[in-house]
Amino acid sequence: MKLTHKNINMNRGAALLALIFGLLFLVIFVRFFYIQSTGTAHGQALAARAEELYESQRTIEASRGSILDRKGEVIAEDKSSYKLVAILDDQITTDPDNPEHVVDVEETAQKLAPLLNMEESEIVEVLSKDLYQVEFGSAGRDISHTLKEQITKLELPGITFIRDTQRFYPNGIFASHLIGYAQKQEDTGETIGMMGLEKTLEKYLHEEDGYIKFEKDRYNWKLPTSDDEIVAPKNGQDVYLTIDQKIQTFLEDSMNQVVEEYSPEKIVAVVADPKTGKILAMAQRPSFDPNKRNITSYYNDVISYPFEPGSTMKIFTLAAAIEEGVYNGNATFQSGSYAVGPSIVRDHKRGGWGTISFNEGVQRSSNVGFSILAKDMLGTDRMYQYLNKFGFTKKTNIDLPNEAESKINYNYEIDKVSTAFGQASAFTPIQLVQAATAIANNGKMMKPYVIDKIVDKDSNEVVKENSSKVISQPITEKTAKETLDILETVVSSENGTGKPYSIEGYQVAGKTGTAQMPNPNGRGYLSGNDNHIFSFLGMAPKDNPELIVYVAVQKPKLEGQAGSVPVSMIFNTVMKNSLQYLQIEPTEEIETETQVKPSNEDTLLPDLVDTKFAEANNQLKKLGLTPIILGNGQKVIAQYPEGDTSIMLNEKVFLKLSEEVKMPDLTGWSKRDVMKLGNIMNISVNAEGSGFVIKQSIKKGSLLKKGDVLTISLGTENGEKQPEESNEQE
Repeated sequence: MKLTHKNINMNRGAALLALIFGLLFLVIFVRFFYIQSTGTAHGQALAARAEELYESQRTIEASRGSILDRKGEVIAEDKSSYKLVAILDDQITTDPDNPEHVVDVEETAQKLAPLLNMEESEIVEVLSKDLYQVEFGSAGRDISHTLKEQITKLELPGITFIRDTQRFYPNGIFASHLIGYAQKQEDTGETIGMMGLEKTLEKYLHEEDGYIKFEKDRYNWKLPTSDDEIVAPKNGQDVYLTIDQKIQTFLEDSMNQVVEEYSPEKIVAVVADPKTGKILAMAQRPSFDPNKRNITSYYNDVISYPFEPGSTMKIFTLAAAIEEGVYNGNATFQSGSYAVGPSIVRDHKRGGWGTISFNEGVQRSSNVGFSILAKDMLGTDRMYQYLNKFGFTKKTNIDLPNEAESKINYNYEIDKVSTAFGQASAFTPIQLVQAATAIANNGKMMKPYVIDKIVDKDSNEVVKENSSKVISQPITEKTAKETLDILETVVSSENGTGKPYSIEGYQVAGKTGTAQMPNPNGRGYLSGNDNHIFSFLGMAPKDNPELIVYVAVQKPKLEGQAGSVPVSMIFNTVMKNSLQYLQIEPTEEIETETQVKPSNEDTLLPDLVDTKFAEANNQLKKLGLTPIILGNGQKVIAQYPEGDTSIMLNEKVFLKLSEEVKMPDLTGWSKRDVMKLGNIMNISVNAEGSGFVIKQSIKKGSLLKKGDVLTISLGTENGEKQPEESNEQE
């Protein structure tokens, strides 16, 4: 039977369809095989895409390690803050009556501009971008809790916040060139140390965020069968310094006063424990606030600024002569001038004082007397050996970056002799302090250090710890004692150049220095009384020194006053307050007209928590302290400073009586007292200027809240704001 035309067409159609389906099946099979073998489709990894769709990851934030003083007081820490963002995509809004994106760009810009210190046009530009979400740059980061609440009250659609952290330095200008600063990076969002210890200890301080990864459904709900993957955060390690916050505060405050009154070009100061080598305080001017990073110099002058030290160098020439047995304090010499080859060494008093003893020569700081000691008695070669023994020929290798080399000029005989009394060669302040530990510590020279220990924040395990180290013993204990006895007469004798450094109740041993400033044109030295570096290197108490304090003030505006005035303002304040704070008893009887204790003597603060207000108030007043009452209540719920703390008489003691506390009027308060308020109320304090409070950002009577940021302006009593910074050698 013949096939009809219709049947033939049907068979052809069926064959064509079979071919098409066969080819389609082959394509699908090949595609399936390709996907199965490569795991990709359209250039995307399918496993990653599936993970993106059905897995979610949340960050578990870690915190950067804190920097603390030797008693655990915070110097640098991470602090919660907020980042301001604006959502621009209108698709996020589901209810037109409650928009969740920025609706009115102009109105939003107008209201935000004064709060962010931005121009309206800048904000309009940011809000006009074709993006889902935008930020506001540096103006929108590190938003305080107070500013966040102000912005929230505006009820601007689309304006929201993301929790953030910022590096915070609660003391403001405080050992700033030592601590340095850390800064959040724009690209990664990581906080990285940029200067000082924040930079050099980055590997210890740096944190690593953790995360939790879980499976979810299409509605972003976590699946009950999810096999969670958790990586714990790794917090940075805490660094404890040898710095004592209270002694550092004594130093900072006294330096501020000198800056205000004398506007020096530079100040450098160090406080050290001669028995251990621990640095208890270190500061310089000009300085900066690491919260603001208003930096003028990145160098730590204590370790990076070698200069001719002046007559403080005579301490070590004297010790060398005593050690070598060539010093006879009762022997005499003719003061005034002394020939060294074709050069003439002259005393700072033209013509000298006639024939005087070597002991008097030390007291009067005679260059001629020390030239004779160095050239005729010791010999300059042996003098150089003692420069090496006292550590002046090499770095101290203190645990800080960028330590400078000394500059010893020992080519010509006049330079060798001049080095013995503090000219020709240049040394760093830290080298002078290290050498002085041998004088104050029975001949044993201690290596200076500032890092006490590094502690794992999570396990509380000590991962690194420094200890005291004897570098050498350049002189014997006998020599050290004799040197201290002679140096004490520099301060106590009628002829002594160190009379301004006398401290009631304590015997001070030390030596003044007046170093000439080299002429920038390379020819000789600058002239004029102001063009010097005035300094003092002192130790106390003389019979058993507990502290070494070195202060150098460069080119102060003296207006006819002696160079010792600004130096002694710092040295005397820091040395006396520090000795009393450390409860070191006076070594001399203090003459007083009455039996009332001096106003700056320390007392031990009682623990007043849970004490009735009236009783606590009376106790403080009887101890000569000033109670500051915070809140309304019948009992003390917190106090600052805490109980059993050593505190100076007339200091403010803060008593908190309730959780609800109103801001007091801070006018006339010192920065230190405002910092105490910040500690007890857990608020941040930013200070501008120096002096006493003339303006406060949180108004009197406002309720204080945890996390508030208080900005104070400091100035003089008349309301004038003060800036932050400001020829023959003895």
